[in-house]
Amino acid sequence: MAAIIDSNNIEYLGEIIFFHRKKAGISRMDLGMIAGVGKTVIYDIEHGKKTLKIKTLLKILKALNIRMYLDSPLMEHFKGSDYAKR
Repeated sequence: MAAIIDSNNIEYLGEIIFFHRKKAGISRMDLGMIAGVGKTVIYDIEHGKKTLKIKTLLKILKALNIRMYLDSPLMEHFKGSDYAKR
């Protein structure tokens, strides 16, 4: 099941991270060490902080085995375009 996160429900992302961390049975400190970020960053995200670096978020998601997808009506056109470098 996928979750849709936008600027109106950014707190939902924190709830998802909290849920996965608890199910994994790890502390904020442990997750921070695994992801290479501080435990305060984990706390802030889990409590709905609305600003963070995308690189930090991706580290945390990777540590919890959560993937992030980007979707739009133009993605099929993007994949074969000159703009898609990879």
